[in-house]
Parts: sequence; C-alpha cells; structure tokens
Amino acid sequence: MSLAMTFDERYRAIDSRDTRFDGQFVTAVRSTGIYCRPSCPARTPKPSNVTFYPTSAAAHEAGYRACKRCLPEAAPGSPQWNLRGDAAGRAMRLIADGVVDREGVPGLARRLGYSPRHLTRLLTAELGAGPLALSRAHRAQTARMLLVGTDLPAADVAFSSGFASVRQFNDTVREVFGLTPLELRARRRAVPHDHRAAALPGAIDLVLPFRGPIDAAGLFAWMAARAVEGAELAGADSFARTLRLAGGPAWLELRLDDAGRLRLRARLSRLADLSTLVTRARRLFDLDADPLAIDHALAHRPELAPLVAGLPGIRVPGAADPHEMLIRAMVGQQITVAAARTALSALTRELGEPVDEIAGTTRLFPSMAAIAERGAEVLRGPAARIRSIVGAAAALADGSLTLTSGDDAAEQRAALLAMPGIGPWTADYVRMRVLGDPDVFLPGDVAVRSGAAAAGIPSEPRALTEWASGSAPWRSYLTAHLWAAVPPGPDRRRRAAFLHENEETP
Repeated sequence: MSLAMTFDERYRAIDSRDTRFDGQFVTAVRSTGIYCRPSCPARTPKPSNVTFYPTSAAAHEAGYRACKRCLPEAAPGSPQWNLRGDAAGRAMRLIADGVVDREGVPGLARRLGYSPRHLTRLLTAELGAGPLALSRAHRAQTARMLLVGTDLPAADVAFSSGFASVRQFNDTVREVFGLTPLELRARRRAVPHDHRAAALPGAIDLVLPFRGPIDAAGLFAWMAARAVEGAELAGADSFARTLRLAGGPAWLELRLDDAGRLRLRARLSRLADLSTLVTRARRLFDLDADPLAIDHALAHRPELAPLVAGLPGIRVPGAADPHEMLIRAMVGQQITVAAARTALSALTRELGEPVDEIAGTTRLFPSMAAIAERGAEVLRGPAARIRSIVGAAAALADGSLTLTSGDDAAEQRAALLAMPGIGPWTADYVRMRVLGDPDVFLPGDVAVRSGAAAAGIPSEPRALTEWASGSAPWRSYLTAHLWAAVPPGPDRRRRAAFLHENEETP
C-alpha cells in the first residue's frame, strides 16, 4: 500500500529498483527535472534531491517531465484506487473510465457529491493535482501507449486518447515527455509481432502491462464458463465480447500471445472511446492488482499457503459494464452458472441489439430499457425473480438507481439492498465485481463454503466470516481461492464455475 509508505521505505524501493512498486508512485528528481518509475535503471539520486508523488499528474503539476528511459507512464496502474474507497479513489476510477472527458469536472463532482471547487481542492490536497490535471495525465498515458504500441496516425492517436484537438495533443505530449509525438514513436522498441492479432483488418492491437504472476488460465476459464452466446466468445487463451460505449458499439478481445503477454484488440464506433475501453478491459481482468502483496499476505495463513502456491497471481474478475453485471448476478441467483448462462444467452438473443459480426460475436447485451420493457416475455423462472430483474433494469434505465465503478461502497450496497429481490450475496458480489473492492467476502456462497471445507477452514457462515477477517484487506482474493478449491475433479480452476454460487432468495 504505497500511499502509506514512509520516505525511507520508498527510497529503499527505488534504490533496489523494485518493479513491484511501478505504477504505485513516481520519483521526481530536482536536479534533473524528471520523474521516474521506482524500477528506473538510472543511477539512484541522492535523497535530498528526491520527492515522491502518488501520481504522475502531481509530478506534472510540480513542473517535472517523464523519464525517457523508463517511461513511467507505461507501468500498470496503481492498485490503490481499488483499495481506497474514499473520494480520491472513487475519483481516480471515474477519471480512468473517461467521466471528465465526457461530462467535465462538474459531471465528476456531481457523481461524487461535491462542488467542482471543493473536489479540486480535495484532490489537490490528497493527490497533488486536481481533476483536470489527473484527466490530462491519463490522456497522456493513453497517447504514449498508442504511439509506441500501434501504427495509428498521430491524428487518430490524439482523438483516441481523448484530446479535443491535435494541437492540444501535440502540446501535452511535448510537455509531459519532452518529445514530440513522432519522436516518442521513433523511440519504441521492436517487439515480436503476434500474427493472430493482425488477423482482423483495422483492429487496434495493444499490449496491456500487468504485475506478475497472473493466473491467466483461471481468468479465461471463468470467462468461458459464463460467456453469453452472441455477445461473448471465450477459449483457453482468449476472451472476446461486444460492449456498449458512449460513442456506440465496440468490440474487444483479450488474448495471451506467444510471448506470454496479454494483448488487447479493439474495434470502436468512435476512437475517443478507446481509453474507456482499455480501462474496462483492465478492470475486467484485474490487471492493476498487486499479486505479490496479495499472495504474500494470504500465504501467511497455513490453510491458504497450499492454495496460493498452487495458483499464484489469482485475480478477481471485474465488470465490463456495471448495469449488465447487476442483471447477470440477479439472473444467477439460486441456479447453476450453466443455467444462468443459458438464460442470459436467451435474453441476449431476443433483446440484444444486432451488430456487425466480429470473430463470432453478433449482438450487444440487452440495454436496461429493453429488459425493462420486454424482459418479462423472455425470462423464465419464479415470477418474483422476474419482477425483481425487470424492476432493477427499469430503475437503472430511468436513473433512479445508479451503479458505477466510482460509487461509495456503503451507499451502493444500501441502494441495492433497498431493491426488491436483491439480498446481501448479490449486493456484495456486485460490489466485488463493479467496484473492484479487494475486501469482499461471501460467506453464504455455496462454492465458498465447499472450498473452505476442502481447505480445512470452518465452513459454517458465521465461523467462516470470523476466520476470514484475518485475511483483510484481501478477502475478495480469499473468496477466489476458495472458489478454486472446490472438490472434486482434476482441474481446480474450473470446478467452482459450474456450481451453485449462492443461496440468496429473490
């Protein structure tokens, strides 16, 4: 948790060039006027010349430019923004999702319940930069990623990164990196090309950085078990889906390449949506997690050590669309994952908007308005559950219920519990997936209890809850390990995918 680290702890991290802290803070050097990631190979500066900042935006605001050698903007994002549920953490999640680009600072402030002026003061005090500067830094990071990772023309990079004009893009890149866009592109290293990724003409193809290790097989297995026909397609080393974004339908594919890197291919209706799509892809695969810190903390408990050793770098899948996530969770109450997949596929087949076919995907997941209007015609099961699902979709469609990655966790949970048919399991499961909250535990989940029993952990909900408290603040990852520990069968990663997930009554 880098924001709580002392100066000496951070200095030891940069002196040892510890890659675990890349993306969690930056090191600004007064004598050179640049800032670096902690693992920068340059000579360690004197302590008297060093200032640590929690974000690159804060370093920009203080007058520093990015190091051309270590490219700090290329590091994975900080896990702090999921760990922190305060206004700063919520703001950073929303900024990454493109809220400032779409709605401006007033829109961000409105979502967080502050005036624009107060929010600017709060973020400047907490993070060293206001919302405009933080959003500008995020655009610069996206621009760097596209310049060095794609062959997109510079003008397309500008608008894909969220800049309002090519001139603004040129000025920002030059100010942040000390290079023009073309000079930055010329410095990129040659990397092995994934010929499969080039198979789709016109696709944007990027490498997504992450902190290793990563249980990629577990992620792809999770997605494959839940893939909604028409809207999603999953295999042993790839996952593709359609997605509704502000500028229109989009398509993404996450795939492991031959070099073990995670690649993102994307097709968009509007280039300006790319930054949002990248953010959602990263959240979907939990790519900003700090697996070494998580594994180290969990493995200290004797019962969990074998689980962590067996699945290092386990991730908690996020949500590509918060509204969709709630409907999927509600449909999945009290039935198997396979049955939920069948029901969601039927819903998508009947109510999903058709899109041009890309790699086997042909539809968008239904809009909330469509489910509110016609969901009762398509859904099967208890009438009370159908009414609850349709009612939740209607509330999301008309705005009486809001659900975003930047919600306050307690307020989101209370709002969901106030809805008919939503109980603690659904509210907490949605919080885990939508907010990326690393400390959610599901003691009423059938698979969690089964996994706990197999691992020699108390499986009765009250005793299990008490036992799990010792794994804070990583109980979401504890949950993932217990899902994976469910017996029997040769492949632990896939077992929990097919079990009843909860005992919640609609």
